[in-house]
Amino acid sequence: MERIQVSENHRFLVTASNEPFFWLGDTAWELFHRQNLAEIQEYFANRQAKGFTVIQAVLLGEVDGLNTPNANGDRPFYDNDPTRPVESYFTFVDEVVRLAASHGLYIGMLPTWGDKVTHLWGAGPIVFNPQNARIYGQFLGKRYGSSNNILWILGGDRPAFTPDHDYRPVWREMAAGIDDGCGFHPFKTYHPMGGHSTSDWLQDETWLDMHMLQSGHGLGHDVPVWDMVAQDYALSPIRPVLDGEPNYEDHPVSPWPTWDPANGYFDDHDVRKQVYRSVFAGGCGVTYGHQSIWQFITPDRQPITFPMILNWREALDRPAASQVGYFRSLMLSRPFLSRIPDQNLIAGDLGTGPDYVCATRDQAGSYAMIYMPSHHPVDVRMEVIKDDTIRAWWFDPRLGKASMIGLFPSACTATFNPIQAGLDMVLVLDASSINYPAPGSTRWRST
Repeated sequence: MERIQVSENHRFLVTASNEPFFWLGDTAWELFHRQNLAEIQEYFANRQAKGFTVIQAVLLGEVDGLNTPNANGDRPFYDNDPTRPVESYFTFVDEVVRLAASHGLYIGMLPTWGDKVTHLWGAGPIVFNPQNARIYGQFLGKRYGSSNNILWILGGDRPAFTPDHDYRPVWREMAAGIDDGCGFHPFKTYHPMGGHSTSDWLQDETWLDMHMLQSGHGLGHDVPVWDMVAQDYALSPIRPVLDGEPNYEDHPVSPWPTWDPANGYFDDHDVRKQVYRSVFAGGCGVTYGHQSIWQFITPDRQPITFPMILNWREALDRPAASQVGYFRSLMLSRPFLSRIPDQNLIAGDLGTGPDYVCATRDQAGSYAMIYMPSHHPVDVRMEVIKDDTIRAWWFDPRLGKASMIGLFPSACTATFNPIQAGLDMVLVLDASSINYPAPGSTRWRST
């Protein structure tokens, strides 16, 4: 596997050989803490088959990851001292990293969950300060610097700064320690708390390579993730941006900390609306999550925040888990590194909330995509596509299938209505002189 880096235009991620890399993540936060190797093998095989590329997992887990042993009976540190790692605990991590690579998967590795750093909620305990954070970072960098399939994610659902405490020195030293141990600067980002982005606290940090936001689960349906992405997209210096934790499939629709399931659960349509609109607004990828999988729930484990399904295996094949893979295939079936957001494609009302329409295209005007989340017709300025004739398609995000609509002249404004096709649909417009494959069918290569 090739190491991942930021693209030349600073908008995307690419491999070392400059191939587009679409971050399609899955939140498996308790992977190292709760699962044995056979269970992880089963999980990785499922995620590989569905097209995921990044597994986001935490070395020091949220669910009492310091004091409750992992599946092998090991704790990460002696006496909860980050400068005294337990070799058997990290030997198991080594095995998981190698197993991920064998499945073509990258590990979005969180050195710790945020409750081991911040004076806020969570089991903790707080064990990090700037001095031992650097030592721990050096240990991790030295151990995993040669593993090309590691993407470092600092943070862990907590702010990096509050009016009472500045935690940035801890994260800054941990990041520097990782660099020291690796002997080079590997890719790094930071996982923030819900409703926030790394740009809220870390825009001036030189160690940060990508902005990650969390549109989250606590603000109800249709959080305007498109605005959150657009805000980071417009910042200077330019960094890639993505939503690293949108609403989870089968998570209660309720504000923190009650998570009352009486309001229902997010379904696959909720997931599609957020992942499509975040990427079309400028995201370089996106992360999926399921309420039963991040915690690897089983009937004998205490459930956290009311999971609808009480066995992680039963949640592996929920509808949106496959649908996000179709989304990745769609995005890579057209030139990816030249893509920009462009709401000017839409003539007239963009809609609001559940009806908000989001559009993207490539800079050369050879294709465009418009996500239509509901049964509302959309007027499209066809002249954005630089060809005399435009080939239009519907792409069904539930099934990953494309169907031809027909040919249109570019000198017009055309109306498209997804009620003719399905609940939510993607309109794909191609310059007819370019022989693009059917949307989502195969990866586009200019050669």
